Amino acid sequence: MADPSSYRPKPGQIPDSPGVYKFRDEHRRVIYVGKAKSLRQRLANYFQPLTSLHPRTATMVTTAASVEWTVVATEVEALQLEYSWIKEFDPRFNVKYRDDKSYPYLAVTMNEQFPRVQVMRGAKKKGVRYFGPYGHAWAIRETVDLMLRVFPVRTCSAGVFKRSAQIGRPCLLGYIGKCAAPCVGRVTPEEHRELAEDFCDFMAGRTGAYLRRIEQQMMAAAEDMEYERAARLRDDIEALKKALEKNAIVFNDATDADLIAVAEDELEAAVQIFHVRGGRVRGQRGWVTDKVEAVDTAGLVEHALQQLYGEETGDSVPKEVLVPALPEDAEAVSGWLASRRGSGVSLRIPQRGDKKDLMVTVARNAQQALALHKTKRASDLTTRSRALEEIAAALDLDSAPLRIECFDISHLQGDDVVASMVVFEDGLARKSEYRRFQIKSFAGQDDVRSMHEVISRRFKRYLAEKARTGEWVEEESQEGGEAPGQGAGGLSGEVSALQEEDGRPKRFAYPPQLLVVDGGQPQVAAAKRALDELGIDDIAVCGLAKRLEEVWVPEDDDPVVLPRSSEGLYLLQRVRDEAHRFAITYQRAKRTKRFKAGPLDAVPGLGDTRKQALIKHFGSVKKLRSATIDEICEVPGIGRKTAETVAAALAEAVPAAPAVNTATGEIIEEDDGGSTT
Repeated sequence: MADPSSYRPKPGQIPDSPGVYKFRDEHRRVIYVGKAKSLRQRLANYFQPLTSLHPRTATMVTTAASVEWTVVATEVEALQLEYSWIKEFDPRFNVKYRDDKSYPYLAVTMNEQFPRVQVMRGAKKKGVRYFGPYGHAWAIRETVDLMLRVFPVRTCSAGVFKRSAQIGRPCLLGYIGKCAAPCVGRVTPEEHRELAEDFCDFMAGRTGAYLRRIEQQMMAAAEDMEYERAARLRDDIEALKKALEKNAIVFNDATDADLIAVAEDELEAAVQIFHVRGGRVRGQRGWVTDKVEAVDTAGLVEHALQQLYGEETGDSVPKEVLVPALPEDAEAVSGWLASRRGSGVSLRIPQRGDKKDLMVTVARNAQQALALHKTKRASDLTTRSRALEEIAAALDLDSAPLRIECFDISHLQGDDVVASMVVFEDGLARKSEYRRFQIKSFAGQDDVRSMHEVISRRFKRYLAEKARTGEWVEEESQEGGEAPGQGAGGLSGEVSALQEEDGRPKRFAYPPQLLVVDGGQPQVAAAKRALDELGIDDIAVCGLAKRLEEVWVPEDDDPVVLPRSSEGLYLLQRVRDEAHRFAITYQRAKRTKRFKAGPLDAVPGLGDTRKQALIKHFGSVKKLRSATIDEICEVPGIGRKTAETVAAALAEAVPAAPAVNTATGEIIEEDDGGSTT
């Protein structure tokens, strides 16, 4: 790892003007490209103390060995040059969106003598009109089949076209009226090109005028008693309307716009784009990326705009681009988009109305795309196997860790301190074996001490199970974690207490091959110390520090750094994040329960059903407190003994201070029927 101060430019060397900069590693490979309004101010940010940098930025500057820059005249030029360099050098620390598939477009080859309508994928070609992208190729073919009735443009390949011209007979589409058959001279090249241009105009959204023109022709044919022609025009109108129905109307003002939404977490981001032309959704596409650089939503939007419009010109760039957050230099980005289009482009965040509503839909699609991507990545057997092998190699394990347990501590400013244990077997979550713990040996906030307690409790249960089965002769001990919905408590001291009703060993009987803790060196050391105290030396321990995503192992001053694209790191992150989610859910539930506790909660043997019956009968705790024992006995399910217990508990409980309306000084009576806190 390089020291950034070793290649920091001298003061005054960096110009105070717009430009683009490149960081290179020791092998002269470009690892990061960025742009700035002021190169001097931006580059100075990279040479701060490492502790004040974002973790991903710190990783980048310590990987780099040199920095260089190019001065440009305007910020728009900087944006264009940044895009060109990212495309040329493919830097590892730049966000690069990757398509989860190759999207099909409806293409019209206007660069040929006889334009052809076809489905195209991949890079766009000069002189070809594109519409889409579409989610599926069959959606294009259905639309084209309906459109060919009205616009009988050529769809055959060059070989079929040439063969038909040689034999003087058109293909089947020519016989059934879905091709104008220019191959045999039924229409001239000029007439066929006019058909192709009408097809493109209709697909571009100019539908209303064309439909009105056909309707006028239909009415004129009917007046001239050309009923067959009128019927054909009627059927043409129905076919066009059916094709239009496949694209939902979202804006009534025939707006041309692209809507971009971003869904992200700490590791990855998904972008979804809806292409709206003529007020209708004409296409949809999406990308997913690893967040390898320190970038916020605005930065993700800027990268998406560069990738989306970097190769586009003219009408391919719409008049309006709607985004969830404006890029840092929105003016420069708008200017760059305008230069690509050849006219002004509005770049803004929708605030109200139909556009904001559609943006919500696009955002929902982005969230689903991110979730689907994670699901596919996690469920792939080959990927999981590679992840486990990478973890084994990085941690120098004898075999792949088929069972991984991860522990996390959660609290709110030292209150309601809890811990979670999640289990992954063969790279997949085993939710039935999740456990959660309450920290009971001390009060307050001490994550290291909490981690030591939890690991000790979990593996004391493991040792007790080994003793029960005869694998380990040791005095049974102490306390373990609580199963979901149960309190943590001490062991009974009897071996039979560790056995399920069906005779199977309890969940704590199975040891992991790898124990992961959420944290760095201190938490790892605490976990290792707990295992050592119990005499367990066959379980590997590591910690994943969230700040730099570094893997720490016991008694090692330097972390294990897995490649950012490593499937092993991705699996460890998923395990860590799942433990964090499970812990914080439990902690919030405990806090909510504590806040909602009332005097009836202290009555032994009084469950939720009978508590609700009491409140429903009397209307409030205040009225219940003033009721006699005989009146309480009138509630269904409440016997005299229970009524006496309830009355005694309420008599001992101190009523909460009355609420006061600060504006009027009036005391607000308790009549909401809920329990007091």
